Amino acid sequence: MRIHTVVSVVFAGWLALASQPALAAPLSMERSLRVAAEIVEYECTTDGDKQDVKVNVELTLPDNATAGQQMSIGWSGTYVTGSELRAPAAGLTGAKLYAYAALTGIEDLTSATGVSEPLNVTAGQTIPLPETTVSMKTTSSNAGTAMVRPAAINIGPSPTAPVIECEVRSPAALTTYTLTVAQSTGHTNTSPTPDGSTPSPKPTRTVTTTVTAAAADEDDLDQEFTADDQEFTAEQGVDATPVGGASTGGGGEAGTDGRMYVLTGLVITLAACAGLLLRRRPRSG
Repeated sequence: MRIHTVVSVVFAGWLALASQPALAAPLSMERSLRVAAEIVEYECTTDGDKQDVKVNVELTLPDNATAGQQMSIGWSGTYVTGSELRAPAAGLTGAKLYAYAALTGIEDLTSATGVSEPLNVTAGQTIPLPETTVSMKTTSSNAGTAMVRPAAINIGPSPTAPVIECEVRSPAALTTYTLTVAQSTGHTNTSPTPDGSTPSPKPTRTVTTTVTAAAADEDDLDQEFTADDQEFTAEQGVDATPVGGASTGGGGEAGTDGRMYVLTGLVITLAACAGLLLRRRPRSG
């Protein structure tokens, strides 16, 4: 009888274990891929006073981010008990909460911004955090992998006129989460290639222009040659032929070698003439 009872208990326990749902772990793993939660410590400043605030921030990352298209990162938060943010002495009327996320890793992609519905809070009361998820918008010009982490929280009538500014105490200590931005069709990446190399430049069209130097002015050449001739004839005692004279035979403008031939011929001619004169002179007695 006791053996039968023990067997029944063991069998019932086995059935209870076998009936436990097997999907709990996969569901939890799937959720961790899309949602990142972390307690963030802020230092909030309002009216010169500082408050230490802790918020359990939950970021919902998109799985279809595409370069050139606006994407949305979800932000939701709840206070850590005893670390709530309280309204200043003047209270808040029509103020909005502006949530930010910091992004690094992709060129020209630095932050995402979201805004809540207007808030009305009396002085000293806890400022309620949005009950619905705040959608932080941004657009990446380039594809790649970005690292995301929670950033500042500001409260005021506009993002440029915050009444309360809450800065993250230790940004480097926060966990960063991966956000993949896919390349869109027909979109060209403007950032360097992943291996660090720069894209090959387009071929450069080269146009070559040939410039021919103009010939020297003939008048200048004539003047140069004439000056040389005048110098030479002055040394030899021979009159120079005027510029523009007959070009046949060279004459007085002949070069140094030409003048030697002319002088030699002149000497021979004079000698021949002298010889003829001597032969034709009558003999005396």
